[in-house]
Amino acid sequence: MKHLFIVNPVSGGFDSTEAVSAQVAQAFSGRDADFEIYTTKAPMDACAKIEQEAASGEELRVYACGGDGTLNECVCGAVGKAHVAVTHFPTGTGNDFVKSFGAEQTRFRNLSELIDGEVRKFDVIDCNGRSSINICSVGLDARIGTDVHKYTSIPVLGGSTAYVTSTVVNLFKGIREPLRVVCDGKLYYGDMTIICACNGSFYGGGFHPVPEARPDSGKLEFLIIKGVSYLTFFRLVGAYAKGRYADYPKYITHVSGDCIEIESEKEIVVNVDGEAIYGKKIRMQIRPGAVNFVVPANMKYFTAMPETAEA
Repeated sequence: MKHLFIVNPVSGGFDSTEAVSAQVAQAFSGRDADFEIYTTKAPMDACAKIEQEAASGEELRVYACGGDGTLNECVCGAVGKAHVAVTHFPTGTGNDFVKSFGAEQTRFRNLSELIDGEVRKFDVIDCNGRSSINICSVGLDARIGTDVHKYTSIPVLGGSTAYVTSTVVNLFKGIREPLRVVCDGKLYYGDMTIICACNGSFYGGGFHPVPEARPDSGKLEFLIIKGVSYLTFFRLVGAYAKGRYADYPKYITHVSGDCIEIESEKEIVVNVDGEAIYGKKIRMQIRPGAVNFVVPANMKYFTAMPETAEA
């Protein structure tokens, strides 16, 4: 088996290649194993590298050393390949996907635990042909997530502050757009503020919209938030961030299912694990157990109730 460490040199606002290399060398000290450290050079380079390595047919374990975007690229390269498994060694800005594992998320920062970890089948979301392991969304939050990268490069606006800045800017641009939505066979039509499909439970720097969403459940959790006023939005956003969607059934519809289709008269941005794609017709559909994912051994997450997860 080969261990491939994919390092995003711009993730988290600094080049972590040297630090990751030192940790990898220490973790493999005394181990007889084949490993490679690869630094990406362009968007989707990680996916291309995995495709290249996987072509040999040798068992491959991929470590995404970066943020959620790096993890997404690695998942795109690994999805559907029985001999490839992927995991996350978080060095990025948000690192939202691993927050789904609650207090045990810190175990993903221990390379030895990942090297000795176990493989589990995780679901993915197919969003217009792009794979997602965490959350896809359209509407206000997708615009915020797309624009946040404009602010993370500003020294005083890194991390969570960048999300707040992007939120303020996009609020001034408007919070409603007309959409046609079909979810679980039911039609929703009119102005919408946010629509999200959850495979994981955290995104946007700590938002926790559907706490019960799990990447091994065989279903997706959808939230459809109708177009609301600014005043109502400010009342809802805190509850939405904390997973209290059930407190506002007048505005937020929750559906557990397999697929959602969204149509817009104009091109809209779609958040796919923090990365942006665009289109007028968006289809988000589950692919059950489509990716092998490495987790630290004997995690309590897989036996405990998901509501116990903490940011």
